[in-house]
Amino acid sequence: MEYYSGLSGEAISFGMMMIISFIALGIFAHGMIINMNKWGFGATGYGGRQSKGSFIVFLKTFISYLRKEGVHHGQPILTTLVLDILLQRRILRRNPLRWFMHITIFVGWMTLFVLSFTMFFFEILHLVGFEILDPASLREMLAYPNTVFSYILLVGVVIAVFRRLFITDVRESTIAYDSILLLGLVIVVVTGFVSEGIRTGGFWGFGIENPAAPPAAFFHVIVSLFFCIAYIPYSKYIHVIATPLTILANKGGE
Repeated sequence: MEYYSGLSGEAISFGMMMIISFIALGIFAHGMIINMNKWGFGATGYGGRQSKGSFIVFLKTFISYLRKEGVHHGQPILTTLVLDILLQRRILRRNPLRWFMHITIFVGWMTLFVLSFTMFFFEILHLVGFEILDPASLREMLAYPNTVFSYILLVGVVIAVFRRLFITDVRESTIAYDSILLLGLVIVVVTGFVSEGIRTGGFWGFGIENPAAPPAAFFHVIVSLFFCIAYIPYSKYIHVIATPLTILANKGGE
């Protein structure tokens, strides 16, 4: 069975990919618990002697802030979700190019994640005997949006590389840690295009023979799982989670 990622059941078993996926998710969950424990101490309590269970403290505190009226900027939660988190208007006000970069990476990344999860979900149903929707038909349906949002993500990554290389203020503030994160994102995007190109015989395959498709896709999936999921809580990319939570807690505003 050929999967959405380009893997074939003969080369790499679906069970193997399930195990690797759950390992990546486990690493992600562990990192998030560590971060939430830290956030639960608060700015003044972190590093001091606190009782255990700060993960629970964080959740209770965050939920209580969401329920309170007039906290900080007092903006409705729906407005905050749409304008400040999804549309990222605060970044737009400061720097339109940076906003365009962020929005293309965010939209491309999140949409591709949803498409991949959708395909993954229906293939699991197929394997256990629920024929709700044929995976091959669904794969055809998702092929075009997958391509479109892959290019949207690519545009954002190209802008990010351009800013780091050619905009003086950004280049001078870039540290090795930033470069590693950006390099990882470039690898994820490029390997995705290449593995799909090899599978379909398209431009991005660079003439590489089709038998190379399964290992190329396997490499792309592994890098994606561990860099785009497992690594997030341990890196600067934690801001994709921490920033929306902070904005929600503050009820919007600057």
